[in-house]
Amino acid sequence: MPCPPSGFYAILDASYVSERDWIAKGRALMEGGASLLQIRAKGRPATAVLALAQSILPLAQTYGVPLIINDHLEVALLLPDAGLHVGQEDLCPVTARRQLGPDRLLGLSTHSSEQVQQALHQTHLLSYFAVGPIFPTGTKPDYVPVGLDLLRQTVALSPAIPVFAIGGITRLTLGHVLETGVRGVVAVSDPLLDPDTAGATAQFVQRINGSYA
Repeated sequence: MPCPPSGFYAILDASYVSERDWIAKGRALMEGGASLLQIRAKGRPATAVLALAQSILPLAQTYGVPLIINDHLEVALLLPDAGLHVGQEDLCPVTARRQLGPDRLLGLSTHSSEQVQQALHQTHLLSYFAVGPIFPTGTKPDYVPVGLDLLRQTVALSPAIPVFAIGGITRLTLGHVLETGVRGVVAVSDPLLDPDTAGATAQFVQRINGSYA
């Protein structure tokens, strides 16, 4: 299975970014050094998600940043080389991998030790998995934070695929996250809501890269 780079995983989220600012914010995330870029537009129809992704695709190709589509398999399949990220309530990894084929990135969200164990048994299907939310997050307010202990335990297992910490992570909490030894971090609102999204992203990238240099 393809393996994505670790580092800073950016999410271009329609809940935080207007269509007017969509391309500018996407460019800023990649200028700042994001290793991966996910398109997330919860509640939007597939046609709208496709349009948002297509508007960013040329930039992603220019910067050489893999593009990941949240939830919408049909959208990912319409875009060259796009990957897919699924949650626990979405398409199961077995079906997703069968539809995607062997050459596209596939990621999974996990929210408990049981789900982490399941992901560890599916590394032949997955390209990476995310653990979270680490802290309370406005992106998913109904989810109970899993805390740093689960992340630390997951990293200690030395998974065969990259692990990304996600949920409520900001530049203020990043140090605690990196102390677990994790090499991949996702942050949504902190960089997107900063007027200087490229600069905020670069700060994440520098600190993440510096933690395992």
